[in-house]
Amino acid sequence: MSRLLFLVVLASALVGPLAAAETAPTAQAIRAAVVKALPLIRKGARGHMAHRSCFACHHQAIPILAMTTAAAHGISVDRQEIDTHLRFIAKFLDGHRSEYLKGRGQGGQVDTAGYALWTLEMGGWKPDATTAAVSAYLVQRDRGHGYWRASSKRPPSEASDFTACYLAVRTLQVFGTPAQKTRITQRISTVRDWLLKTPAHDTEDRVFRLWALERAGADAKDVRAAARELIRSQRPDGGWAQLDTLSSDAYATGTALVALHEAGGLATTDLVYRKGLRFLLTKQLPDGTWHVHSRSQPFQAYFESGFPHGKDQFISLAASGWATTALALALPRVHTTAGGRAGDLSKERPRAARRAIPARMIP
Repeated sequence: MSRLLFLVVLASALVGPLAAAETAPTAQAIRAAVVKALPLIRKGARGHMAHRSCFACHHQAIPILAMTTAAAHGISVDRQEIDTHLRFIAKFLDGHRSEYLKGRGQGGQVDTAGYALWTLEMGGWKPDATTAAVSAYLVQRDRGHGYWRASSKRPPSEASDFTACYLAVRTLQVFGTPAQKTRITQRISTVRDWLLKTPAHDTEDRVFRLWALERAGADAKDVRAAARELIRSQRPDGGWAQLDTLSSDAYATGTALVALHEAGGLATTDLVYRKGLRFLLTKQLPDGTWHVHSRSQPFQAYFESGFPHGKDQFISLAASGWATTALALALPRVHTTAGGRAGDLSKERPRAARRAIPARMIP
């Protein structure tokens, strides 16, 4: 019996890596999934502009992240459509310019302002008087607390202080003015200390703590530790869950993969990433979307944007955008000017911390 058990264990050890390699998603399958996902993502984003005059991270920021990433990886995207979104967002921000200069901001505060500026960055928007006003607001917002705070409780995307910190740091680095530079440097130094000593409690926290640490110039060892913490929460099915008590879903999985690759330097060929890709491909619905159930209490009047899943459409559209981004990152990069480059995610950030996190380093 002992000899038989040894042979079974040996066979499992030998076959396991081969099976993992054999089931690695192909580039053709990944590309097909991205192409299938984009039409309804685009439709939902356009539908938002038809019904609303405000910016929305779920209907614009993450869809545009998916579109620009897809464009950078060889998939055709309509540049004019992206430009239409950018003008819409710029108009929204400009309408609040006086409030930004007074330090009042807009609904959603740091999350809304940060996601809006990040979206403009994705599309290649140049700094102007409006982005300078938003930066002026961000550099003074929450300065007495040592970090930027989420002002809403709409999980997962508008409930984490780590998300607010990442968005503020990133957009101040990109759109901050020379006159704001000293204050921006001081704020980022202070928030870096807060990030290092403050533990994450769920996947959204872990994702954006990793991203914020890397963006704020934390030591490579601290970035690697944050990446390992996020990898350790990957489920046996290859996905991540928003909370320990929930099942894996496309939102948590997409955000985790994108952060691990962009901030942690995890290769898309790594087994951790491949398992995540397999989860996303398995969970994609025939219409190209991913359905995630909402955990937020609705406060806006319901409207149909053209994206499916009814009252779960906001989180499902964001989830579909993150999932599509994670998939597209696994495709070969091409040189393109259509829709910007996913590589812009790492533009102007400290490079020393961006080092590969091989899965074998995970304890």
